[in-house]
Amino acid sequence: MARRTTFRSTLNAFVREEARKVKEAEKQQKASERARLKAERDDERARKLKTADDKRRYLELRQFEAEDLTSELEEKISGLKSILDGTLGVKDMISFDSLRNHAKYVVKPVPLSLTEIRKPPVADEYHAKVKPRTFLEKTTGNKRRYEQQVQAAEEDYQDALRDHEAAEEKRIKALEDYLAGEAEERKEFESVVARQNQAIDEFETKYRDGDIEATILYNKMVLERSQYPAGFPQVFRLAYSPEAKELVVEYELPAVDVVPQEADFRYNKTKDTIDAKQRKAAEIRELYQDVVSAVTLRTIHEIFEADQGSVVDVVVFNGFVGAVDPATGKDIRPCLISVRATKQVFMDINLARIEKRTCLRNLGAQVSPQPQALQPVKPIIEFDMVDKRFVEQSDVLSELETRPNLMDLNPYEFEALVGNLFQKMGLETRLTRSSRDGGVDVVAFDTRPVLGGKVVIQAKRYRNTVGISAVRDLYGTMLNEGANKGIIVSTSSYGPDAYDFAKDKPIEMIDGGGLLYLLDQVGVKARIVMPVATQ
Repeated sequence: MARRTTFRSTLNAFVREEARKVKEAEKQQKASERARLKAERDDERARKLKTADDKRRYLELRQFEAEDLTSELEEKISGLKSILDGTLGVKDMISFDSLRNHAKYVVKPVPLSLTEIRKPPVADEYHAKVKPRTFLEKTTGNKRRYEQQVQAAEEDYQDALRDHEAAEEKRIKALEDYLAGEAEERKEFESVVARQNQAIDEFETKYRDGDIEATILYNKMVLERSQYPAGFPQVFRLAYSPEAKELVVEYELPAVDVVPQEADFRYNKTKDTIDAKQRKAAEIRELYQDVVSAVTLRTIHEIFEADQGSVVDVVVFNGFVGAVDPATGKDIRPCLISVRATKQVFMDINLARIEKRTCLRNLGAQVSPQPQALQPVKPIIEFDMVDKRFVEQSDVLSELETRPNLMDLNPYEFEALVGNLFQKMGLETRLTRSSRDGGVDVVAFDTRPVLGGKVVIQAKRYRNTVGISAVRDLYGTMLNEGANKGIIVSTSSYGPDAYDFAKDKPIEMIDGGGLLYLLDQVGVKARIVMPVATQ
């Protein structure tokens, strides 16, 4: 477990740092471009003001100030309108090789003091300093002075030789220590590089195998690299179901104030003020709806385009916004948009030519008609329905002994459970006979006027993914029964073809996570533990 935690924490830190570097580089590039445009405007202003008198120069300066403010507004609006187009030319797929550390150890030059070999002392140079014997010393045979000097020269030579040898020993030892230290430093450097690359190799292998954590981490990196205008939170959570290859994204959208309230700025010569013209409420609503749609489509596009491991066939996007309820003053988090898209359908869309909201409606999206007024919609899939099953499995396992396993129920007991659930939710339910495959039909009645009617509910205590045939059978039962709505409840998940068939039909599909969530809402704690397949 410690090895897994270390891998996850190390890789998460690396991913965050890599995303930060990419975003910082793009941010600097955009800042440089903005600075260039501003410098051009300033140069133009200075050129025009050179020839003007003082009063006229002041008026021109104020006019330029208003124009600069308007130009900044136009840049912001242009950035908001290009949220989707801005990503179409970007390659969202992340190369695993680019994540690997390709650094090579750079050998530092050895200090000259450690490589320079000094010449040893030469005996002749010391003895050459001895003065020869004088004529008188030779004739008298006196050798004492001469021999003393020779002996002194020899001693000086031997002292110098010992000092030289000691210095050489010290130099060689220092050189050996230096080279050993560098070898250790190189070994540690290469070990760090190897560990990093091993982590990336493991990351890539897990990702391509559809591992939950690796898939979430990879897509987190994809979304964190995405460059948005200022004011966009870029805060999100991800959950992944490997069985259905479904990635659920809970995304925090920017608030409506990301759209500038001002339309332009004008200089009022009479009052000597720069006045803002307010943007029309209808235009703000239109722009904000476009932003919400663009963020949604962009996120789905980036995930599918980056899916080099073919591990994501379905993306569910729920877009929320943090706000304050004007009626209560409490923090609220309404869902403004929810859509479920399959890769097969989405990748066939030409995003460069679409009308965003029309495209989302065609995908069956739930879109707030008044997002600026925080009018919420119901998420197609609640994130918490899948989060505990697909992300926080350890938290679920800690409670296994206190909650019944729905897979231990027989078909009739599971039928009764589903019927009781919807009865507690306010429907009048009637059980029918069991079907041959163990699933059970429940006929229910919603007694509410106008909105109510007959509902056909089918229960599927399945271990494997529910395919299109089960949903098609439910739809046929609906038609035969004359029902207003069909609900299919399963302990497992649904395949992309099942969702495609149900689109635009009055059918609601509740998977295992959704079932646990609904049971929890009526006070029933349960779990789903699939039986281990036998060889």
